[in-house]
Amino acid sequence: MAEEPVEGQEQSAAFPQESPFRIRVVIADSEPIFRVGMRKIFAVEDDIRVLAQTETQEQTAGAVAKHVPDVLLMESGISPDPAETISSLLQIAPKLRVVLIDAEPEEDEILEYVRRGACGVIPRSISPDLLVKCIRKVHSGETWLDNRSVNLVIEAYRAQAVKLTTPKPRTRLNPKELMIIAGVTQGLRNKEIAAEVGTTEQVVKNYLRKIYDKLGVSDRLELALYCMHHKLLASQKPPETPPAPPATLESSAGE
Repeated sequence: MAEEPVEGQEQSAAFPQESPFRIRVVIADSEPIFRVGMRKIFAVEDDIRVLAQTETQEQTAGAVAKHVPDVLLMESGISPDPAETISSLLQIAPKLRVVLIDAEPEEDEILEYVRRGACGVIPRSISPDLLVKCIRKVHSGETWLDNRSVNLVIEAYRAQAVKLTTPKPRTRLNPKELMIIAGVTQGLRNKEIAAEVGTTEQVVKNYLRKIYDKLGVSDRLELALYCMHHKLLASQKPPETPPAPPATLESSAGE
């Protein structure tokens, strides 16, 4: 089934001038009844416009690339791995605000959704007025989570902070690993790090996986924080540059 057109889609960029916001939305849900219901809820709001409706992961990626919406309402069931789908969609549209619809997410799923970039997690049973409020809050830059989810995220970050600041036995890293870590802390991409080190992008990815395992971190942000807290690079002595050979009489005479 192709992406469903929305009535008046050609005028989707036109909003009433008096509207305080201009919120462009794509609805991704495997159940037609929920797609229709959400569209009707947003239809009476002057500041929200539904650009497209999709029912599969592939359709959603295409709609995001085509319309570049402000907010994506995505049901977790359209993908076998919703967290990975969030990451891939944010690569297509980095400024996209993703709100995930999940009836009863597990604790680790909520944390992974947020870590991958979700700006909100809502249940199927959310009321129409709260759904509209959620879209506006998320569009304005806020995160929409219930009290349970907020507590989970706070506790996870506390645990992460303790983990990163707790002294650990010194881990032995070879010179190439240290060069790759230095590139990460400088904000370089894998391709740029590969050029600096003199290797391929795939080799850099392989090294990063080994570094993550050695240091007990899971991503580039945690690696950078680990380096900062443990002064990992500062404690490493740079390789000494051998002194230049003294000039000979012959070379001096020829200058």
